[in-house]
Amino acid sequence: MRVLVTNDDGLHAPGLFALASALDRAGHDVIAIAPEGDRSGSGTAIGNLGEGSTIRYREMPLAGLDRVESIELDGPPALCVFAAHLGAFGAPPDLVASGVNPGLNTGRVTLHSGTVGGALTAANLGMRGVAVSIAGHEASIVHWEVAAELAARVAEWLPTAEVKTVINLSVPDLAEDELGELRWARLAPLGAVRAEVLDRTVERIELGFVPTENELPEDTDTALAAAGHPVVTALTGVTGHEPDGLVDHLRDIDRSRR
Repeated sequence: MRVLVTNDDGLHAPGLFALASALDRAGHDVIAIAPEGDRSGSGTAIGNLGEGSTIRYREMPLAGLDRVESIELDGPPALCVFAAHLGAFGAPPDLVASGVNPGLNTGRVTLHSGTVGGALTAANLGMRGVAVSIAGHEASIVHWEVAAELAARVAEWLPTAEVKTVINLSVPDLAEDELGELRWARLAPLGAVRAEVLDRTVERIELGFVPTENELPEDTDTALAAAGHPVVTALTGVTGHEPDGLVDHLRDIDRSRR
């Protein structure tokens, strides 16, 4: 497959290097297109693409990834996916692999993750995607390669899945032989961390993340990852549906307008 590797931490992040390396070793045609700097929390944002807008990029070879074309782009990961899909950097990818993100992307807060946003954007454009994250802070993480290799192995299944399939893989920072069983899970109501207002002063608020202390269902991604299991969830992007009673309410509105 032609695989686009992206992330929300920047082209030079260790997680991106590990993921691109694993996919390259697996024999894929890998291209890395990632933001210029940190775009964490950007979700599926692409910015203003109005008339006359241009996007700055530069080719940036990464030492040790000689076969991987590497590009730094002035935009969030979803925009990297858009540009690649539109053929800005050669043949469009078959698959988007996003990560490895430092800090677990679990629970419903995954909606806001730029790493997950890159994979969801792939689905929105008719591709398949995998997002991968590892527990911990970047400076203390040891087992980047373990998470990357697992992601490459999970990606082997994706060509058999329906288009627009997105897999989210969350991996504890443990050696391969210390990891628990690879598990499928549903999304937890909360991630490993939760947002909180830390301080408020005149015209300023300070937001930050604190560890989640709530007891979560044992079969959810956050709980299983905390117990040492690498966890897979399947994510669905934007889809339409008809809520109960909505069509009848719209008809009532129309009748009242006449």
